[in-house]
Amino acid sequence: QVQLVESGGGLVQAGGSLRLSCAASGGTFCRYKMGWFRQAPGKEREWIAGISRTGGSQYYADSVKGRFTISRDNTKNTMYLQINSLNPEDTAVYYCAGDSDIGGSYYDEGVYDYWGQGTQVTVSS
Repeated sequence: QVQLVESGGGLVQAGGSLRLSCAASGGTFCRYKMGWFRQAPGKEREWIAGISRTGGSQYYADSVKGRFTISRDNTKNTMYLQINSLNPEDTAVYYCAGDSDIGGSYYDEGVYDYWGQGTQVTVSS
């Protein structure tokens, strides 16, 4: 129903910043709660942030609190992830995901129905 495309990844030095984008098309974006996940080499996919349909509520994994900021602009059908103070442990493929259903836990990847293809973030030391 909806297509999600991430962008904004790249190579950055430790201590730097990136802003990732997730563009949605083919659905009613404002009716989806959204989340960001990442998967580092050799590790399982990890939930890092979630945001409510209006953007009024944001949720973060402990590992990224204070450094990452999730936001959305429903007029642009786009979700964002601002990443500050990057360190090499942040190196991963970052995915956005959406769920059109009411309820569910933001941190449970099983509730999300739609996924992007991912964007690579590489942090050098």
